[in-house]
Amino acid sequence: MVTAHYRLAKPGLAATLIFLAASLLSAPPACAVDATASPAAAAASETDLAPNAADGAGTEASAAAAADSEGSMAPVVVTARRLNEARSSIETQTGASTYTIDNHAIAAAPMGENQSLSQVLLQAPDVVQDSFGQLHVRGDHNGLQYRLNGVILPEGISVFSQSLSPRLISAVSLITGALPAEYGLRTAGVIDLTSTSGLLQPGGYVSVYGGSFGTIQPAFEYGGGSGSFSYYVTGDYKESDLGIESPDGSRDPLHDHTQQYHGFAYLEKILDQANRLSLVLGISDGAYQIPNQRGLQPTLGLEVQGVTQFLSDNLDENQQERTEYAIVSWQHSAGALNFETSVAARYTSLHFTPDPLGDLLYNGIAQDAFKDDTAVSWQTDAAYKLSTTHTVRAGFFLQHDSAESFTSSQVLPVDAAGMQTSDVPLTIPDNGTQAQSLESVYLQDEWQALAPLTVNYGVRFDHYSAYSSGSQMSPRINFVWQVASDTTVHGGYSRYFSPPPFELVGAATISKFTGTTALPPGSVTLNTPPFAERANYYDFGVQQKLLSNALTLGVDYFYKQAQHLGDEGQFGAPIVLTPFNYRYGLIDGIEFTGNYSVSSFSAYGNLSFQAGHGKEVESAQFNFSPDDLAYIASNYIHLDHEGRVAASGGASYLWQGTRFSADFIFGTGLRQALTLPDGSVIPNGDHTASYTVVNLGSTHEFHLGSSLLTARFDVVNAFDKVYQIRSGTGIGVFAPQYGMRRGFFGGLAWQF
Repeated sequence: MVTAHYRLAKPGLAATLIFLAASLLSAPPACAVDATASPAAAAASETDLAPNAADGAGTEASAAAAADSEGSMAPVVVTARRLNEARSSIETQTGASTYTIDNHAIAAAPMGENQSLSQVLLQAPDVVQDSFGQLHVRGDHNGLQYRLNGVILPEGISVFSQSLSPRLISAVSLITGALPAEYGLRTAGVIDLTSTSGLLQPGGYVSVYGGSFGTIQPAFEYGGGSGSFSYYVTGDYKESDLGIESPDGSRDPLHDHTQQYHGFAYLEKILDQANRLSLVLGISDGAYQIPNQRGLQPTLGLEVQGVTQFLSDNLDENQQERTEYAIVSWQHSAGALNFETSVAARYTSLHFTPDPLGDLLYNGIAQDAFKDDTAVSWQTDAAYKLSTTHTVRAGFFLQHDSAESFTSSQVLPVDAAGMQTSDVPLTIPDNGTQAQSLESVYLQDEWQALAPLTVNYGVRFDHYSAYSSGSQMSPRINFVWQVASDTTVHGGYSRYFSPPPFELVGAATISKFTGTTALPPGSVTLNTPPFAERANYYDFGVQQKLLSNALTLGVDYFYKQAQHLGDEGQFGAPIVLTPFNYRYGLIDGIEFTGNYSVSSFSAYGNLSFQAGHGKEVESAQFNFSPDDLAYIASNYIHLDHEGRVAASGGASYLWQGTRFSADFIFGTGLRQALTLPDGSVIPNGDHTASYTVVNLGSTHEFHLGSSLLTARFDVVNAFDKVYQIRSGTGIGVFAPQYGMRRGFFGGLAWQF
């Protein structure tokens, strides 16, 4: 079901996690629980906005079925369900906009659980696609915070791969707007995932999926339990000849193979009716060939050991990305008090290997780059029901990062006029380490001022110290007003503070490259470290239900005024995003949402308009040309990731055991450079062509005794639209990328 509502590794680490898992298994059994035990106070004012994209029983029905079939498990099931409700009530989304997609909606969509998480989120309002699987929510470049069961997952370096697979999701919510005080650091959108539980969804499946572009994707999942202990594990492997977007729009891009695997485990131990421990383990590993354009030759006029020509078809660049994470949590819920405290650890790395000769001839530098980051965090959130009209929430978040960067660059020497003086490459090493600390604390009160009016007000404090440092006290206030039984109004103001993404900040020593092809005469050498973004954010929206609640319509307007507006770009062959700041930034937009659901049919649609502008680059200046810096210093320019108009929608229909589904995305294109008749260039002054991509899918279930076999067939980009995501021009855009051409895919899943 899809809903939207207003509220909305290192060796030592592995040994520690094994010990923690053993501790969970050896903990004492749970006590029996009274089914009437009252849950902690839930967040006020929840209303639906978007559609049911699929029919099907929810997780509570699954839990009930498990309880019926396993009588001895019933008390534990009741406890687990109550603790889940209590955990959800620790957070509040009062006044924010939340769009939720559950596992049934994911399974019903084309490609189902075989699609990436970013493809799932593209069906949410005001989400714009970019190359490398990136998403832009409400006009921000990234600014996304991932939470797993309410716990912040430290950010990673990975560009292509996604460590979180749709297979592990019971539900995913995209929370945007003027956020309450518990949300901070990354505020464009909070992607809050609820993992599947082996206790509430026992059983499993094995599947195989594949088709066009040499794609093969086997997967499995299994969940179950014994007494008060439960477990859920899932994993998949993917191999394809379309690992990254094609640079030329062809059906068979050159040198674009990928191999990926993902693993996830959720272990849970219910200690008694008020306490439980949980352990999350996850890993993602991906190897990617960087695809080549066809038929090109170097244009810089360089010579390397007598070689001046190199056909682009033969370039051999590769990138390896890896992420490992773990979360240990203790939840307590009794009476008016409900809290959860968690310790998380994450290791992430990226290794780019160049084509030593080709990169040097095409770019003037061939850089072997390795980056890794190890982060450990401690998060505690609590809610206390002070009275019938007041719920107080408070919490803190601490994180420490240790990053390493090792690069070895081959360059050619040049004289003061920029002319090459030797064809023998020079090797320049540039290594470094850096640490970061983050500290955050918040306090807020959810006050039911009147029966139809709920106000949430609070404040949070954030501080960081890394390549730069800063802090801010940020007030927040939000409201939800139930004007009528079918009409809801929400709004709010939030002050935001967003430190630069530490794991992406480079440690390059610019002076080392003076007098080489990597830094020819006239290049910008200024490299101010990125700043924390500071912003005022306003949001207001209305939702209306019609036709006996079968039809829900919504509209939402937002406005963001920022200092040190954060952005990111790819400024070289290694596909690593580099953060930088505009001194001033303005972003605003309006969203329209709608859904309709009746019987076996459901449909939804989203339409958004946005504008994003920045002025005066004030950090990482060496990545820009002097002309671009001069223009942006005195003019607001469009942000490169601005999606002026975006739309998404879908429908699902169940007919005699066969489900038919379709979805689409529409975009007016991301920004690119505009060349004027006089030859001058306006950065991001134009945009790529608009596009509409339609996907189709169908599934049928075959009941084989106590087992279930599901057959799936999907057509991606059904009308074979050739569309460009990036043109290769614009701020922070290194190469062109095109969307996937039409592909046919099918698979079987055996559920047991």
